[in-house]
Amino acid sequence: MRRDLDIISDLVNPGARVLDLGCGEGQLLAHLQANKNVNGYGLEIDADNITTCLSRGVNVIEQDLDQGLHNFPDDSFDMVVMTETLQTVRAPDRLLDEMLRIADQCVVTFPNFGHWRCRTYLLSRGMMPVADHLPHAWYDTPNIHLCTFLDFERLCRQKALTIIDRFVVDDRHISRPLANRFPNVFGHTAFYRLGRAGSAA
Repeated sequence: MRRDLDIISDLVNPGARVLDLGCGEGQLLAHLQANKNVNGYGLEIDADNITTCLSRGVNVIEQDLDQGLHNFPDDSFDMVVMTETLQTVRAPDRLLDEMLRIADQCVVTFPNFGHWRCRTYLLSRGMMPVADHLPHAWYDTPNIHLCTFLDFERLCRQKALTIIDRFVVDDRHISRPLANRFPNVFGHTAFYRLGRAGSAA
């Protein structure tokens, strides 16, 4: 399994009810079902990915995240997961509210647009960065809300959301001392486990 999905798996309790937003080919849910006995569902919009999910025995619903999660009642799940998708939705702040309405906790991962390579690229070339973790040109990128770790944590403070855990990794999803010391400059990707406003860490 991909290293980033392995990190997320460690954050999910055995037997949990899990919703995976933008679940792709269902690799995470298939792993959680087989190894942690979770009751999982995925939301996905790509038809090919949905077919792959079904072939893996993953429960999947065709749904556009920009339409919200109104079809799920409060406290439907123990954990909602959203990997590398936050920056692609139209209203990430409202989607976070929805995630923590239907679950006690959520896990969110996203790339850091404050990484030193992005800063250097923009400063030296005067153009929007193109890199391994940001492979698209400015005109065809799915990323519509570019943010840094500091931006995200500021949003969490504004909403009084509890940051239970944060893991900062490099482009190989390995934790490095420099990235942990200066995450907003040297961190490539962050994994945040969040709780509802006012919840205990």
